[in-house]
Amino acid sequence: MDQVSFTQMKDGTAEDYALLERLEDQFNEGLVERLKLALRKLDDGLSGYKVSRLEHSLQSAARAEADGGDDDLVVATLLHDLGDELAPYNHSQLAAAIIRPYVRAEVTWIIHHHGLFQKFYYGHFYGEDRNEREIYKDHPWYQKCVDFCERYDQAAFDPDYPTPSLEHFEPALRRVFARKPFDPDVIGEEPAGGFDSRV
Repeated sequence: MDQVSFTQMKDGTAEDYALLERLEDQFNEGLVERLKLALRKLDDGLSGYKVSRLEHSLQSAARAEADGGDDDLVVATLLHDLGDELAPYNHSQLAAAIIRPYVRAEVTWIIHHHGLFQKFYYGHFYGEDRNEREIYKDHPWYQKCVDFCERYDQAAFDPDYPTPSLEHFEPALRRVFARKPFDPDVIGEEPAGGFDSRV
């Protein structure tokens, strides 16, 4: 088995790091399969809704696709709740971190903030400010996130909606995750103050 020679990274050689780069590249070729597996796990996740979290994700992506969304938006919508299982209180940021190297910054911003924006529909039932999203009202992508939540997220809990299978979205997943990570021609300009910046 190929292994590095070191037990501390500071002692690594050029050959060690060339080996690791090769092995990492091979491992990263399986990213789409790992994402599909993580999505399938959502089928057994949080209960109480009329559809599983997987069905919600598929239905959300189907709605984005039917609305003419491009690969960036459709794939991001498919993955928007992927963090529910491991990061229940910041699932939006986890999903945004996964897609950030591969999609335009606007889409990453939407996914990064969708959890906060979704509170508009239920926050008042928990004694929270349903309008907390207004802190971003001057951000150029504010309305895009409002629209994402209204059209694709909050509306996608319908067991009668014609929802395609995960395999339907595999070609788009493969196209997006085959891109060179952090290609400036794809992601464009990220917010100057970071993804939590209000403007």
